[in-house]
Amino acid sequence: MRRAAFFVIAGPVCIAAYGLVRLWGKSDEVYGPGFDWQAAHLLGLAGMVFFVPAVLALSRLLPRTPWRVGVVVLTLVGLAATMVQFGADIVEGLMAADRAEMSALAADFKDIPGVEVAFYDVVPQFFFLGLVILAGMLAAKRQLRWWSAPLLFVGIVLPVATLDLLPLSGLCMLVALAPALPTLRQQVEQATAPAVVH
Repeated sequence: MRRAAFFVIAGPVCIAAYGLVRLWGKSDEVYGPGFDWQAAHLLGLAGMVFFVPAVLALSRLLPRTPWRVGVVVLTLVGLAATMVQFGADIVEGLMAADRAEMSALAADFKDIPGVEVAFYDVVPQFFFLGLVILAGMLAAKRQLRWWSAPLLFVGIVLPVATLDLLPLSGLCMLVALAPALPTLRQQVEQATAPAVVH
């Protein structure tokens, strides 16, 4: 729990940074492959990695129940699938000489049976679904605000309209999860406080 608050902040911030670098890369109308593509996707991948300990830390604010465990597993499975997706984008960007070749490599990967469902269309959505459910559970226990889950949902839906809204999406996620930060810090302080000898 020592770095729990950091991870809860870092995940959404990396998503926002991914969106900003992506917009910068698109500004010259030549986005990928290249430095801008790799930088953006590395930030996105980092965000997903940071969300793993963040989800675990947030879940520990709830009583241990089969329902909590199921939501955490659902979320982590979605995160793993999303990491594979980002990893594939990074590898394709490294292998391709131009945008057309990168698109062809992506199409070849998606043509592998089960890949599109597992890493693009279905399983990655488990992360977002699980995160919203987790936020709702935390709000019910007053560890988050009543508006946290709806705001998180808005942040998740925004990029569906256009990926250009990713910076705003990351900001929404950060604001939605921020009310849990004081409790996470308090737990760290309690864990590190010296024992009183009577």
